[in-house]
Amino acid sequence: MIGFSEGLRLAHISWVLVKHGLDEVLLATHLFRPVRFLIFFSPFYWARRNRLPAYPVRIRLALEELGPIFVKFGQILSTRRDLLPHDIAEELARLQDRVPPFPNEVARRIIERAYGRPIEEQFDDFEASPMASASIAQVHAATLKDGKKVVVKVLRPGIERTIRRDVGLLYIIARLANRYWREGRRMRPVEVVRDYERTIMDELDLQREAANASQLRRNWEGSPMLYIPEVYWDYTRKDVLVLERISGIPVGHVAELKAQGVSMRKLGEQGVEIFFTQVFRDNFFHADMHPGNIFVEPDTGRYIAVDFGIVGSLTTEDQRYLAENLLAFFNRDYYRVAELHVESEWVPKDTRIDEFEAAIRSVCEPIFNKPLAEISFGHFLINLFQTARRFNMEVQPQLVLLQKTLLYIEGLGRQLYPELDLWQTAKPFMERWMKEQVGPKAFLRKLRRNLPMISEHAADMPLLLHKAVVDSSASRQELQRQALELERLRMDMERGRRTTVITVSGAAMLISGSLLITLGPSVMLPGRFVLAAGLILCSWGALHLIYAWMRN
Repeated sequence: MIGFSEGLRLAHISWVLVKHGLDEVLLATHLFRPVRFLIFFSPFYWARRNRLPAYPVRIRLALEELGPIFVKFGQILSTRRDLLPHDIAEELARLQDRVPPFPNEVARRIIERAYGRPIEEQFDDFEASPMASASIAQVHAATLKDGKKVVVKVLRPGIERTIRRDVGLLYIIARLANRYWREGRRMRPVEVVRDYERTIMDELDLQREAANASQLRRNWEGSPMLYIPEVYWDYTRKDVLVLERISGIPVGHVAELKAQGVSMRKLGEQGVEIFFTQVFRDNFFHADMHPGNIFVEPDTGRYIAVDFGIVGSLTTEDQRYLAENLLAFFNRDYYRVAELHVESEWVPKDTRIDEFEAAIRSVCEPIFNKPLAEISFGHFLINLFQTARRFNMEVQPQLVLLQKTLLYIEGLGRQLYPELDLWQTAKPFMERWMKEQVGPKAFLRKLRRNLPMISEHAADMPLLLHKAVVDSSASRQELQRQALELERLRMDMERGRRTTVITVSGAAMLISGSLLITLGPSVMLPGRFVLAAGLILCSWGALHLIYAWMRN
């Protein structure tokens, strides 16, 4: 049921779609089907369409006009290249989240409500003008009472209500598209909106983001490659996050970085190494590493990351299968790639590996016609997932998030150092990681990890072993008893079946004999023969019945 405000919002969305030439989405609905052929006959309709920009551009412009929540949706949608056509995904990737800041007075009220005290009691200085403003929150510079420079991230007022309203409308639009748009079922709009809802609702909890930042900081403590700002937990709430203020050059400012003497090659290679270290060593990766969230220390050339609302992780099995997939792809072992998809249950168990292998080969072979430095990890994964979808591969959310992050990292690395050879950087790392997962070192590492639990139960082992032997013996005796009972039951059933056959046979013969005696001689048979036959049948029938009664 849609309320009045939701109805107005839906009407506004419809107007924006029509304005940007996306009226086929509306005309495809059942409401307009009876009259849409009249619109197609209108010269104005066709003249206007000839003046409109390309279809992907119209989608981007419509999302930008609909506001920050739809812009954010478009940004996330652009990462779903396993679902979207290439041209639409490329255009949506150009969406810029430029949002006007909300007033300083509002930010102060939110912070004071979170702390339950005036803002002057928390900070020595709080800058009125925000450093940055996005769709979910905005960031202000501040100084703590002890003189530490910090940034204060504040959620937009009423943002949760706005998001829930707009996500609800996105569901309505997605269901309409899924039902009436010819491309709807292929692009799975409801599934895309569901992923978006999960992602954006996670970003509304700044304490969750703080926890992500703390984990990443702990993983990279003392690293010369990546720095994560410190979280000030005493000042952090669900709608307010306080982090150490960092200074650096935005990673997209390549000319400025070069002017500072930063090695572009080192920067590009370290970016790739950071990504694979997060995925395979830590199993906890920053999943929103676009250029706006990455800075560089000019003196050290070290990366600085911010904005930790979206992170990802893989299971141990997914880690191993992903590494093996990439290594098998590099070695052109397509049978192994297909086999790994079946083993990991990314595709159904009954998938024919030879057919899947042929499909993968047709996708991967053209890639190897390019120079090694031009081979794209990200686009390989996209093509691989699109091919696997034809074999009923289910969407793996953790792999889609990984794919999105890899595309960010790869694009960033090539922007910094166009000659970047991802394989040269990543392949040795993955080979080393794979060796660490098997062999004596892996065995000792797992043994060391499980040693506390083993030692805890070591003293109980003799008792547990004795109990297991006793339980095994008791179980064996119980199985033998049950086997005897089953055999006895089988024999009883067999005896009952035979008794039933004898009873039915005896009754049939008794009835047949009685009928012969009662009906008398027939035309063709003499009376004495009929009488004798009837008596014999009755006798045999009676004997069968008596025998059956005695068996019971």
